[in-house]
Amino acid sequence: MTSYPLPDLAPALPELWLAALALALVVVGVFAGKDKATGLLSWLAGIGFAIAAVLIVIGPDGRVVTFNGMFVTDSFGAFMKVLVLIASMFSLVMARDYLAREGVVRFEYPLLIVLATVGMMMMISSNDLIALYMGLELQSLSLYVLAAFKRDSVRSTEAGLKYFVLGALSSGMLLYGCSLVYGFAGSTSFEALAQSLQGQPSLGVLVGLVFILVGLAFKISAVPFHMWTPDVYEGAPTSVSAFFAMAPKIAAMGLLIRVLAEPFGGLVHSWQQITWFISVASMVLAAFAAIGQTNVKRLLAYSSIGHVGYALVGLTAGTADGFRGVAAYMAIYLFMTLGTFSIVLVMRRQGRMVEEISDLAGLSRSRPVLAFVMGAMMFSLAGIPPLAGFIGKLFVFRAAVDAGFIVLAVIGVASSVVSAFYYLRVVKVMYFDEPAEALDRGVSPGLTVTLGVSFAFTMLYFIWPGLLLDYAGQAAAALMP
Repeated sequence: MTSYPLPDLAPALPELWLAALALALVVVGVFAGKDKATGLLSWLAGIGFAIAAVLIVIGPDGRVVTFNGMFVTDSFGAFMKVLVLIASMFSLVMARDYLAREGVVRFEYPLLIVLATVGMMMMISSNDLIALYMGLELQSLSLYVLAAFKRDSVRSTEAGLKYFVLGALSSGMLLYGCSLVYGFAGSTSFEALAQSLQGQPSLGVLVGLVFILVGLAFKISAVPFHMWTPDVYEGAPTSVSAFFAMAPKIAAMGLLIRVLAEPFGGLVHSWQQITWFISVASMVLAAFAAIGQTNVKRLLAYSSIGHVGYALVGLTAGTADGFRGVAAYMAIYLFMTLGTFSIVLVMRRQGRMVEEISDLAGLSRSRPVLAFVMGAMMFSLAGIPPLAGFIGKLFVFRAAVDAGFIVLAVIGVASSVVSAFYYLRVVKVMYFDEPAEALDRGVSPGLTVTLGVSFAFTMLYFIWPGLLLDYAGQAAAALMP
């Protein structure tokens, strides 16, 4: 009888911990009752995320591969996983009062967040095309349900259906690309592919790479595979839209970087042409399409598309500095998005959520503190110095210039200037338009925390930017041969 040695479980301990936590939460949710269970599960999930982050930080040093080479932990994976856990934790904090007010308190919400987070962490640590697909689908199945979580709302149901149909299409393309790469290269292992895909690859491998990039571009909502983003962000519950804008985007970007840097690192000159195009397309389309938006959530959807384009500028450089810039940019993007969506969750009038930009008219007179925080977030997203958004763009543009992609950096700067119009329009509405009916008073303790953390990071990051950059540099170095 053949015996198989047990894999080393230590590198995957954070994922195993969260998977076990998800199973425990199912039992607690069933027996605790709907009203008590949701709050309890949110607290338990938040504590579980914190414990997982600690396990990552104290985990094995260096690069460790386990599960027959399908799972890898390194500095890059640790950096991106911690960002995902922070985003998931804050998403639960933001959602608690929102779900109660909207009448959709169900214990499945924090449970789905936990399962999606497990999938994201598996994506970031995947070292094989099969492991990549498993992590991606675990994340996606949870997100499909979350998008349609407000099942009595036609918009939410439509958002979930659109996301499911288009997500299934992108998953099929990704799987087809993986099968082509396996057929022509003879392996699904990232390490084996990195060794075999040197020099001039076969046409079949290149076609497979294109299909893989199509599937991953959908997950980060890069143009021209962005069509789901505005509709899903607008239709999904606002707390879900906030989660979509943070954690899944960071995880998918981390996966994209690992896939291009490790198994396809030898084909850098081939995939640079693709990432150059989708980067330019994302920046330009978002800059102009967002100008005509009147809904805040649709505006933020196009904003997220544009910021993916800026991150892809650093990825296109294909250097350690480029990867470092992308990692740092995603961390900065996390806190900017956290603050912006926290303001959107405060936008209530007579107990009902309002989402139009015009609803912010005169906010500086009725709620000056909220207006100031929202203004800071808009200036940072636009890249106005010395706020965090400016420093993030500086990292990726400088990496592109150093790698010789001067035209790409110039296009990025130009599109950033155009995008400043719709960000500053929000500031103009808050400070100079005639006041609309005042928003409801009061900010929940959870949103107070998220607003305070995001505002402090965005405003004060320029004082000590080297700390984040050093960690991002260590993460990027783990990807280089």
